[in-house]
Amino acid sequence: MNATTLIGLAGVLAAAAPVLLAVLGETITERAGIINLSMNGSILLSAMGGFAVAYTTGHLALGFLAGMLIGSLMAFIVAYSSINLRVSQVAVGFVLALLGRDLAYFLGVPYMNVPGPSLPGMPIPLLKDVPVLGVLLFRQNGMTYLSIALIFGVWLWFYRTRPGLMLRGIGERPAAAFVRGANVNRLRYLYTIVGGAIIGLAGPAFTLNVKPGWMGTQTGLDGMGWIALAITIFGAWNPIRAAVGVYLFALLQWLGIVLQPSLPGVPSQVLQVAPFPLMILALLLVNIGSTEWVGRTLAALPDSTRLFITRVLRSLRAQPPAALGTPFEQE
Repeated sequence: MNATTLIGLAGVLAAAAPVLLAVLGETITERAGIINLSMNGSILLSAMGGFAVAYTTGHLALGFLAGMLIGSLMAFIVAYSSINLRVSQVAVGFVLALLGRDLAYFLGVPYMNVPGPSLPGMPIPLLKDVPVLGVLLFRQNGMTYLSIALIFGVWLWFYRTRPGLMLRGIGERPAAAFVRGANVNRLRYLYTIVGGAIIGLAGPAFTLNVKPGWMGTQTGLDGMGWIALAITIFGAWNPIRAAVGVYLFALLQWLGIVLQPSLPGVPSQVLQVAPFPLMILALLLVNIGSTEWVGRTLAALPDSTRLFITRVLRSLRAQPPAALGTPFEQE
């Protein structure tokens, strides 16, 4: 593997960090039974707000903190509307997504095309000189390291801790979790806000790291929240599988750039948008195996082929938390 390819793949890991943060934050939120559809607006508003605060104060840490606060506030509104007001999570989240987007574009006008601070690289001594892995993993910046660490941290929390078991319980069977002593609604507030804070990090991770600066509608962030939502579903609410989906999406985007010189007859716009329909196709494959017409089609195939396709479709299948989007009446 040559140096150019290694540097390109290292760039894929860095570029994937904002999407990965958003996906992990939404995974935590939905595991608790709350759907946060405000993600797209939250990411845009936190991207603008985080850059504005970092630019005004000169402190990157305050910019990232501002992004987390914006994400937390948006998530709190979704949780309060659902838990206390019994309003549709989907409706509130969608309205907040539009509101956050428009506020970002309106409030961000003074900061458009202004050169601002960016996160420096943090190569790890000794490890940065390891062949291949040194270039790929150990010459990144803090946000990339954090996003990778969160994959395993969230997975361990979900599947190796008692609070993680309770978290999955309030998303799957809240009544049973309540009987076991869980304050379901309080925990839903907690995990929705925590998830929202991680989603809020995705914005400044882009404008203070991947593509420093705020350029309004040209920033390239609009739509990231919806892609993150799709990858959350593709990832079956499992942080490791979701991370695979994020890196696959980022890799496809990079390949679209790399392959362009080799395919002069293909319009550049085709390669640029190719990852999006491919992600939609992958999302369709997640639950297509449970449809009746697929079952009939598979039944007509030879046994070996049918078994192979069945195993593939079964491995892709994603089952959402049973109580996702369902308010819980705590007595």
